[in-house]
Formats: sequence, C-alpha cells, structure tokens
Amino acid sequence: MASPRTWKHAWRRVEQLDLVHTLRTALAAVVSLLTARVLRLPETYWAAITTMIVMQSTLGAALTISRQRLAGTAIGALLGALLATFAGKTLPVYGAGIFFCGLTCALLRMERNAFRYAGITLTIVLLIAHAQPAWIIAIHRFLEISLGIAVGVVMTLVWPET
Repeated sequence: MASPRTWKHAWRRVEQLDLVHTLRTALAAVVSLLTARVLRLPETYWAAITTMIVMQSTLGAALTISRQRLAGTAIGALLGALLATFAGKTLPVYGAGIFFCGLTCALLRMERNAFRYAGITLTIVLLIAHAQPAWIIAIHRFLEISLGIAVGVVMTLVWPET
C-alpha cells in the first residue's frame, strides 16, 4: 500500500484541467444515466457509456463527430432489426451485417465514426440475447445512445473545456 507521502506527491501531479475534465465527465454521465432512468429506458448504461465517449471530444469535434455517431447508430439499429427479424442471428448474417453497415456508411459519404457506431449498435441488437423482438431492442438502443450523445453535446456546450 502506498504511503500518505506517496499519495500527496501523486496529487501534486494532477493538473487542474484534468480534474475539471474528470468532474465534467462524471457529472455528464450521471445526468445521462438519470435521464435514461426517468425515461424508463431498459439498459440505461448505454446512455452513460455514450456520454463518456462524447465527453472526450472538444466542443467543435463533439458537434461534428456526434452527427456521424447518431447517423451510424440509426443505420446499425435499423439494419440489426431487419437482419434479426428476416435473416436470423447467425455468424454469417452478423458478418454480412457489419459489411453492409460499412458499405452503407461509405455510400452515404459518412466517416468511420458512423461506421463504428453502426457496427456497435448492430452487434448489440443482433448478438445479445433479449426476450423482446429485435425491432424493440433496436429502438431502445437508438434512444439510449442518442440520449448519451445529446447529453454529452449539451454538457460540452454548457460547460466547455478550456
């Protein structure tokens, strides 16, 4: 175990900007989680996770990248629901789904952030076992991730990083 002297030395290395960024991120994650709970979304942690990802960007980057993330989430949710409903949840279907997410994003001239979120959302919808139909899961994931993006962007606007 570290001695009190070692902890005191470690705290001196923490810069004020790091402390403020950590506080902003924690607050945004809590707001996102509470909002998702108030809205009675089933897997509220997706909102908090997404908010923490958005909070790692500067204001300008958060706005630009968040549009890509939102579009990718919509593509992944839609494609995941369609594939789960009409093609099944097999490994070849999953591989084809990821491929079509990437192809769709490329055809729409979206950046790789959109493809990343499309693939993540498709994976969640298609591979995680749920008792509800895939289209309900897709809607929930879209709402939870969209909420996380929105809270992260709003927090970045309200309390920008200096």
